[in-house]
Amino acid sequence: MSEALAAACHVALDRKVRSQLRKWPQRPPGVVPSTKQPGTWLRGRPGDADGPAHPFLKLPGSDRLRTLPDGMWLHFSPSAVDPYVDILCIEACSSLQNLLDKRSRFAPSTSSLLAVCPVPWLLAPVQPKDPTPRWRLVLMLKEEPVQPLTLPVRDIRVVFGLKSRHYDGFARSQVAHPHEFFCPMEALTAEHGHEDPDMRAMMSRATASANFMRLP
Repeated sequence: MSEALAAACHVALDRKVRSQLRKWPQRPPGVVPSTKQPGTWLRGRPGDADGPAHPFLKLPGSDRLRTLPDGMWLHFSPSAVDPYVDILCIEACSSLQNLLDKRSRFAPSTSSLLAVCPVPWLLAPVQPKDPTPRWRLVLMLKEEPVQPLTLPVRDIRVVFGLKSRHYDGFARSQVAHPHEFFCPMEALTAEHGHEDPDMRAMMSRATASANFMRLP
């Protein structure tokens, strides 16, 4: 396959995945409220194609290199005294090289990853049928923001979607890192994929509370 054709297939796959992820709810499917995450969940990416700027990830001091996951849900701290955000990302990987590249972006690091929420995104309605601006659902914000909300990322969980042949081989021979989860690409491109019991069960494990036997 030529590089041009491979690139076109990659773009088409990303678009198909994002088209379905736009139908997913504001709280990740299968994720239930817990004492470890008592704040607000909002879907940051993908947003509406004609909507405002969307949240992104970056390293401190960098204004150029940004990470733009195919899907990203943000859990905002309920307290302005201790502000942070947890992120649950979804990445569609069209090739093994693409998987290696995307895994490296979320590898453990000594640098703090930052999540940036642009002002237009915060001011926009949470969803088409709900005019409530997003910022009003972020409990740490007490007044309308006039500058981007930049928060340290406390917890990272990432779901990687792989083509079936890559998924089968990876599942047989590789070990995932604690923050990594994997699913066949068909689970992300399926209509109403967020209602799939297997998907909901996996997403329920991709949370900050999943590592504890019981919570106080």
